[in-house]
Amino acid sequence: MGDETLDQVRHRREKRRRFEEAGVAPYPARSARDRTVAEMLEKFADAEQSGDEFALAGRLTALRGHGKATFADLSDSSGRVQLYFKRDTLGEASYGLVESLDLGDFVGVRGRAMTTRTGEPTLAVTGWTLLVKSLRPTPVVKQTEDEKGELVRHDALADVETRYRQRYLDLLLNPESRRRFEVRTRLTALVRRFLDERGFLEVETPVLQPLYGGAAAAPFTTHHNTLDVPLYLRIADELYLKRLIVGGLERVYEIGKDFRNEGMDRTHNPEFTQCELYQAFSDYHGMMGLFEELLKFLAVELTGGTRVVYQGREVDFAKNFRRLPVLEAIKERTGVDLGIMPGRDFDRAAALSLAKKYTLEYPDHAPTGKIIMGIFDAVAEPLLQDPVFVIDYPAEVSPLAKTKPEDPRLAERFEPHVCGLELGNAFSEQNDPDVQRAVMEAQAAQRALGDAEAGQVDEDFLRALEYGMPPTGGLGIGLDRLVMLFTDAPSIQDVILFPQMRPK
Repeated sequence: MGDETLDQVRHRREKRRRFEEAGVAPYPARSARDRTVAEMLEKFADAEQSGDEFALAGRLTALRGHGKATFADLSDSSGRVQLYFKRDTLGEASYGLVESLDLGDFVGVRGRAMTTRTGEPTLAVTGWTLLVKSLRPTPVVKQTEDEKGELVRHDALADVETRYRQRYLDLLLNPESRRRFEVRTRLTALVRRFLDERGFLEVETPVLQPLYGGAAAAPFTTHHNTLDVPLYLRIADELYLKRLIVGGLERVYEIGKDFRNEGMDRTHNPEFTQCELYQAFSDYHGMMGLFEELLKFLAVELTGGTRVVYQGREVDFAKNFRRLPVLEAIKERTGVDLGIMPGRDFDRAAALSLAKKYTLEYPDHAPTGKIIMGIFDAVAEPLLQDPVFVIDYPAEVSPLAKTKPEDPRLAERFEPHVCGLELGNAFSEQNDPDVQRAVMEAQAAQRALGDAEAGQVDEDFLRALEYGMPPTGGLGIGLDRLVMLFTDAPSIQDVILFPQMRPK
């Protein structure tokens, strides 16, 4: 805290003492408010004629003293209105305390509607009370226009890290940030509505799990004292949701937090929100149709049309997504065929040579499919801008998916990409318990060789599959990234209220 801020804090504390000495509690437990600012302004004309009084409450965002009168701006979550404090109306004692108010203080006011000579709707205050004395000065927004006519910030919140660490100030001073999180809440409700209307049942599964699975990721580990066992924060909901499909719940979904002990960048946060859904008697083709339908529905509900602009690029969700196989995407970008034709083995030598070209290193025991996906991530994924389903992943990196009958090297899997954002992951779910066991055991062997993201053998899940799971399509959607897309946010930290940060 700078010297100037320290001086202001001391000054504000002195003003708080003035209220206390006058018998005014600076932090009362209750406030009286009979409507919001927006509701008051809606009835303003009638109230000005009738002389009815309003009771409002909010934060002071401007103060302008003029001797025997003071004008102020009162803001709540619905809007802003001007206040008019007059000494002759309030009396010496009450008006004297008005002079001890600061920007950021919360007040409750009672008064009548009036219009000033400049035509501004105003509340002429007949009584007021202090609700909260703010002890720290709110940063003043300072903006200038650059040569392109765009606004450039110069205040404390120009630093994005400050906005993330002190989200309360970001929300207080940035209308765009408030709007973004309002959209987030609405988007989540719309996803629920979309699925509920299609017969999906919202469920809850464990966050603390004795075994983690459903994704390739390292977990966060904890310990349960009473049971004396290690537990893991879930990395995905998948294995529990598929148990419910076995139990006869044919359409289920869960919206909740998942946790992955991995790196952080503009699209990754260790704690993130995901929607996972599973539909019996469907497959990955059915999930593609459902996802296209969802994106179009969200676009219409949130924007009024099917077109969305993200980081300067417009996409139209009235059109179907392109289907692009992983191997074809690599060949398009590099000219190298790693084994596209069914019946051919992957060309491991060509994959290793291509990986070396892009400075990708793998141990000798690395599956060829993992090398192929590393190449795809490096050369193809960054260029995916138009809506596309990347399909047919190597089976070796898709341990929970069914393989393609005509080419068992490949899994019936897709990931949707829009404007450079990977928005989800989907499979035709593996339901053969013996095949699933063999794949899980192969994953465990890779884990023993040092692959920290390889899966484990989940005996209870395998037991559930032995009771029979119908053909099922599954889809996981990253809600944080969906919010990025629909609010034009460049980073996932912009759409998470409290993103993970390195402690100061």
